[in-house]
Parts: sequence; C-alpha cells; structure tokens
Amino acid sequence: MDTLTPVVETDVLIVGAGPAGATAAALLSTYGIPNVVLNKYAGVSNTPRAHITNQRGVEVLRDLGLEGEVVKNATPQHLMGEHVYATSLAGRELGRLRTWYTHPHFKAEHDLASPCSVCDLPQHILEPILVNAAASRGSSVRFNTELLTFTQDDDGVTALVRDRLTGQEYGIRSKYLIGADGGNSTVAAQAGLPLVGKMGLGGSINVVFEADLTRFVEHRPGDMYWFVQPGVGHDGNGIGVLRMVRPWTRWVGVWGYDVNAGQPSLTEEDGVRIAHQLIGDDRVPVKVESISTWAVNDVYATDNMAGRVICVGDAVHRHSPMNGLGSNTSIQDSYNLCWKLAMVLRGEAAPTLLDSYRDERLPVAKQIVQRAKRSDGLMPPIFMALRLPPASGAQELHDALDALLQPTAEGGRLRQEFDAALQDTIMCFNTHGVETNQHYTSAAIVPDGTPEQPAPRDEEIYHFASSRPGRHLPHVWLTKDQQRVSTFDLCGRGRFTLLTGIDGAAWRDAAQRVAKRLGVPIRVWSIGRGCDYEDSYGDYRALSEVAEDGVLLVRPDHMVAWRSASAADDPEAALSAVLGRILGLPTKE
Repeated sequence: MDTLTPVVETDVLIVGAGPAGATAAALLSTYGIPNVVLNKYAGVSNTPRAHITNQRGVEVLRDLGLEGEVVKNATPQHLMGEHVYATSLAGRELGRLRTWYTHPHFKAEHDLASPCSVCDLPQHILEPILVNAAASRGSSVRFNTELLTFTQDDDGVTALVRDRLTGQEYGIRSKYLIGADGGNSTVAAQAGLPLVGKMGLGGSINVVFEADLTRFVEHRPGDMYWFVQPGVGHDGNGIGVLRMVRPWTRWVGVWGYDVNAGQPSLTEEDGVRIAHQLIGDDRVPVKVESISTWAVNDVYATDNMAGRVICVGDAVHRHSPMNGLGSNTSIQDSYNLCWKLAMVLRGEAAPTLLDSYRDERLPVAKQIVQRAKRSDGLMPPIFMALRLPPASGAQELHDALDALLQPTAEGGRLRQEFDAALQDTIMCFNTHGVETNQHYTSAAIVPDGTPEQPAPRDEEIYHFASSRPGRHLPHVWLTKDQQRVSTFDLCGRGRFTLLTGIDGAAWRDAAQRVAKRLGVPIRVWSIGRGCDYEDSYGDYRALSEVAEDGVLLVRPDHMVAWRSASAADDPEAALSAVLGRILGLPTKE
C-alpha cells in the first residue's frame, strides 16, 4: 500500500452510493468540489429497502433542485396514512391508525413545519435520482469498484481499490474520505470508530412481489398494513407486514425468522406462500421478484471521524426501520457535512470547521437509534394485551381474538388494553419532532446570549419552530410579485444567508464588506413591507424573534448560525467576528 502510486486524484473519495453517499456526491458536485464515488455493486439498489422520505429529507432534495423528480416518482402523503391492523389484508380488521401526519390535527402541524411533504419514495427509485444528479454535475461514479484498505497522513488519504470486473487494483489519492458504505462499513471498521449496541437482534424476510391488491386497499389507502398472525415474527410475536411499493400492484411482504436457527433458505414457492398468508386469499395471482433477509440492529457510533476520514449514514447509526428515520438521517448527515468540506477545500474555512460535524451529528445518531428501539418495543404490548405468549399458535390466536368480541367484563378489559396498545403504536410513525427539531451545539453555532426557551410540548412528537441559534430556520410563506415563496428557498445552495428587515440596511452594507474581506459569499435578503420579500401573512415577524433592524444568519444547511434581535453598534464588526468564529478564520483588517 505504501509503495502504491495512486493513479487517480480527487478532492473527496466517497465510499458507497446509497442515500448518504449519493447525496454527498450530488452536494459536493453542486458546490464545485471534485469527487469520486465507489459502488462495489453493478448498480444502485435493486430492492425497495428504505422508503419513507420525511420533510427534512425532501428539503435537502429541494435544495439540490430535485424535489420535482421526487414528487413525480413518490407516492404522496394522502395515500400513505391508513395503517390497518388486521388478521390479513382480506381478513378481519382489528383497528386503524392515521399515520404519517394524515390525521387533520397532525396534518396542520406537518404543513406548518415545511414547504415539503413527507412521501413514500423507495430506495431503488431514490438512488438513481441522486446518482444521476451527482454524475451529471461532475462526480466520477465507479460501479463494480470496492475499497480494500486506506491509509492517511497529514495531507490526505490514499485508498487501495479493486475493479471487481477486471480484478485490477489501483490507488486513489484524496484530501478527504467519506465512508458511506452502510451497516457493515469497511471504512468505519478500518478507521476504528467506536460503536455502541448490538447487531442482528432479530431476523426479517422481505418478499418483493407483484399482485393487484387494489380491491383490498384503494378504499383504505396506506403504505403499510399490519397483520397479527401466528408464527415467528417481531420479537417472537406474529406481526406480518404488507408494504406498498407502487399503488397498488407492487409490494413487499415482511415476515420474520428465528435468528438462532440460522438464516433460512427460501424458494420462490416460499415467497408466494408468505405473500398469500399476508393477503389472506391464495386465489390472488402473485409474481415473486426477489426474496431477501435482513437483521434488526441497535448500534450507533460514539465518534464519526478519524482524521481525514469521516463517516455518514448507516456506517455510524444502524437501527430498525421504525419511524422511517434511516435514509433521512443519512441524507442529512451529508447535508451537514458537505458545505463544511466545500468551504475548507476552497480555503474559506479552517479544517477545524469539520469538527462541528462530530459535535452536531453524533447526538442525532444516538437519538434516532434509541427512538427506533423504543418504537420496536411498542409492538409486543399488542400481544400482551391479548394474553398471548411469543410465537403462539393459530388456535391460541383465534381464541384470543374471539375474546375481544365477548360482551363481558373480561372482554371489556381486553378491548381497553388492546385498543390502547394499538393506539400507542402511533409513535412508530408519528415522531415529527424527532424529524424536525435537531438542535445543534458546536463551534459552528454562535449563541446570542438569550436564555433557552423550553418547547411547550413533547419535542419528540411535535415540531418546535424557533429562530434560536442552532435550530432549523422556521419555514413561513412570504410573497414576491404576488407569488408565495418559503423562507427555505431564500437560503441554502451552499452559501450563508443574512435575513434582515426594512430597517436593516446597515446589515446589508456590513455583509458586503465582510464577504469581501473574508472571501466568503453571503447573500442578503430583506423581509417586510416594501422589502425584497413581503411578510404578507405576518408569520415571519412572529417567528423570526428579531426586530425590523435585527438579523438572522443562516448556514448553508438552513440552520440558524447566529441572530441579533436588533441593530448592532457596529454591524460589520459583529458579523465579521461571528463568521470568523464559525469558520475558524482570523478576521482580516
């Protein structure tokens, strides 16, 4: 390795072309940073895998100019929400939930939080959108190419890679390496990143199949249907799932297996049997596309960086699919990291800026892994309410469900417990606050000296809009030329943004001088009556928490970096000091 002469040089080497890696590549290429992406496989994901794309995930894609493709290819929110609990798709219903914020109460909260909507975009459709964007914008995407080893020094990273078609091994020299190579990350392992938790806690089977199930579901449209059936399922309980891939003809049937018995050998006939068991009608024609197994994990890294090697996505947080947080958090890891890498590589920031990636994203990784684990724990109480042991048989389940219908005191108690347990599973899907309330504390955030205001409601459940430094810029609708424009669209695209009011001309002048002195582009917008953008609804005045002569400094990832509630005595000095502190640069006289 030490004597290998690299034949390829680039600024950033990205290992892995899943949601995290492809997002990183698309962002870096959009920012003008040369990068090479390695994908050890011949193509992108060939199975649906991850599918929920939440508001923050769509916001990143919107910032990349890809939201139109997302909307065109995704199943929209209004077709996702009817989650039915039953004995099978054709069988007896046990209850329903309005999930993914389709209940009118949560729908209002959802719509107020972002200009984007949650949607169902399976990974095999999302990945090509991201990879194509990356490649068309300048990324060198190398399929059938795997990382073998790497070494790093003070100036960069030298990786040894292998072309899996020819067997040729060659070197790639980069200034930084991003490990986006998933739940069995070679990069994280070789970098020695410490992991907490356990892998392989439960086994699941995915059967991807085609079947026209329109008559069973179009009157109760949802992206997931949950079935209480006998067999080895979730934590030893018989939970089977039908997951919609395309309405209403392509599906994933999810069933479980006992990991202690080893990985099962499954045939196409097994796939048809599982699909029919979940559907509850073996007369429905089923065409099996693929069968695969996967494990439930509960792992997060306590460090995501080692020198010039930085890991994103499942490489540093691995958990069950509950809450749909996996690919979304992976996309946001890259969104947090890539503007910082770009500024460091362009000489606009000191390398110390990258340390804020560690400080900001490690708490998020821990939070989502722990949230998914708690959500996993909400399924067994359904069986406990039925007085069922794990892996109960068909007759036991039949008797337990019949007991729910009995007009007796005991039947009443069973119904109360079962209904409560079922309703509690809403937290497997509706954790709006977990998705939208990331609150960063790092050297890339400058406090404004105000006391922290606690959220009025549970921050895991409810979105909390705040302009406090370290929070996500609140979304409100503004107007320009009579057209609605989100505050979101005033910011991002790799640049810092200054938002001020009608009396903020001094901030605009200060931004121009500071940008020239530091060599850091800063866009400036005024918001208010007669300004660049009109606060037509009055929402910005209410949520910005600054006066008409105050200012919000927004990072390229839409996080509020700093704010001044009103005019400063010396706006240029104040802004220069803040940006210099964030970027680790001495201010130039």
